[in-house]
Amino acid sequence: MPGRPRGLRRLLLAGTVLVSACSIAATTWLSVQSTTETLRAEQGRAQEGLARVHDAVLGYGATHPAWTGVAPLLAELSRETGLRIRLTTPERVLIGGAFGPDDPPLAEQPSAVVDPLNVDLPAGRGGAGDRIDPRAVGPFRLTAEEREISRARAQEDVDCARGRGVAAEVRTNEAGRSFAWPTTDGCASSTRTTDTEEKALRLLNAYSRQCHADTGTTYHPVLLDVDGSLMALVDEGGQRSHEECLASARRTLLTSYVAPAALLFVGEPVRSHTVVGLPAAGVARIALAASLVLVLAVGVSSLLAGRVLRPLTALTEAARRMRAGDLSARARVAARWEVAEVAAAFNDMSEHLARAEALRKNLVNDLSHELRTPLGTMRGWLVAAQEGVAELDQDLLDLLLQETLVLQHLVDDLQELAAADAGELRLRPEPVDAAELLAGVAAAHRVEADLPDGGGLPLVADPVRLRQVVRNLVVNAVQHTPADGRVVVRGRLRDGEVVLEVVDSGRGIAAEDLPHVFDRFWRADRSRARATGGRGLGLAIAKHHVVAHGGTITVTSEVGKGTTFTVRLPAGRLPAKESDQGI
Repeated sequence: MPGRPRGLRRLLLAGTVLVSACSIAATTWLSVQSTTETLRAEQGRAQEGLARVHDAVLGYGATHPAWTGVAPLLAELSRETGLRIRLTTPERVLIGGAFGPDDPPLAEQPSAVVDPLNVDLPAGRGGAGDRIDPRAVGPFRLTAEEREISRARAQEDVDCARGRGVAAEVRTNEAGRSFAWPTTDGCASSTRTTDTEEKALRLLNAYSRQCHADTGTTYHPVLLDVDGSLMALVDEGGQRSHEECLASARRTLLTSYVAPAALLFVGEPVRSHTVVGLPAAGVARIALAASLVLVLAVGVSSLLAGRVLRPLTALTEAARRMRAGDLSARARVAARWEVAEVAAAFNDMSEHLARAEALRKNLVNDLSHELRTPLGTMRGWLVAAQEGVAELDQDLLDLLLQETLVLQHLVDDLQELAAADAGELRLRPEPVDAAELLAGVAAAHRVEADLPDGGGLPLVADPVRLRQVVRNLVVNAVQHTPADGRVVVRGRLRDGEVVLEVVDSGRGIAAEDLPHVFDRFWRADRSRARATGGRGLGLAIAKHHVVAHGGTITVTSEVGKGTTFTVRLPAGRLPAKESDQGI
């Protein structure tokens, strides 16, 4: 066995010393620079806070017809930014917010003028054209129902565009209008305007038409672009007059939807700042502290290195044993820190590998057993026919065909189970009446059916897969029930679930065998004789299908009295019949 590694111990020591030295030097430098940096940071935060307050208050004014409810917003902004905020009318009548009783009076000049229809461009969000805050949409704001319809149309356009290879996405403007971006030819259902937009456009065009009439310029109707922006087909010569009248019409339209202009005053408490340097007397104390930190770091790192290396050595030894083929190797680690989680994960992996190896061997044995009988039968008859002992007539061909069908069914079942294991089992759910399905399976296999009177068992499920589940359970029950026995298929609703049961009066299953009923290739008959029928896959497939439907399947049995398989699935709603819909 290789010697105990020493590199980690040296690495911990070197790292601890280096980190300690760097931390002391950094602390010294930071103590000198902290005050200056704090002043600069506070100045930056003040500017950022002012911009944030102005934008938030401007947004409130753009979306409310008055400043009546602005006080809570001002209080919240004051708490978040640490700034003192006051909003007044142009005549300096208080609207909301207030400084403390000991604070100085209002400044001669406000920090900003808040007017959603005439945005202060350096601090606001207005465009260079009309200087109207884009959040002021007024009568163009869609209703909740129109928003839903608009988003659904936009999603259809996005799906259409992606189907044509265009990487489109859904965007939403301030008015709540959703649209696909970029637009794609042939995918334009979201370009249709809503009733709210049509009404607002009529008002806006009326104001614009009046402005052009007053100024003697040519009127051009305003339309909505796909993203909700306003557009018009205007030649270059009439562009300026169109923009001026459009801005005037928008202000007239939005006046009753936005708050009036107000003055914003923002201040902060006066603080005195003193930049403090490092005193000479502190150098000796720092040097002493540095020495103590270094000694402590070396001692602690030495102790920790031993605690780190011991469990890692045990984990390494277990890994070497596993690589040598000992799947029973386990890492015995008593530590309680992170390496214990690594050791637990390693032990879990070892157990998983051991189980996987056992399952692999069992699967190989089961497959070889399942394939041996039909292949042996086919080979024996073919050799006999080749040597002239048996005649290759129709009966022999039928026998050989039956054996190939056995192999084909085995391959199909294994392929279906492999798809289920890989999560690729495809379901085609649709409304299903489980009562009708149960009745059909019961009639096909000539067993009893106990179903509710006057009502169905509604499910949303894949009818083919569900019928296969019931058929597998019924076939299993018939095979293990004597001729004078009884097999009953039952269905009922209970606690929001559809409960399906297949009950037989057969020989039953021993208690020690019940946990293995849904295992692949498992049979209660240890001799694995084909007289009992089946390939040992039907119940495993049934369980996969039930789980894929979000349900559960269980089994109860008593030797000598019979077995009951119970399937529970979430109940669903059946579509109304034509008579119920009044057709």
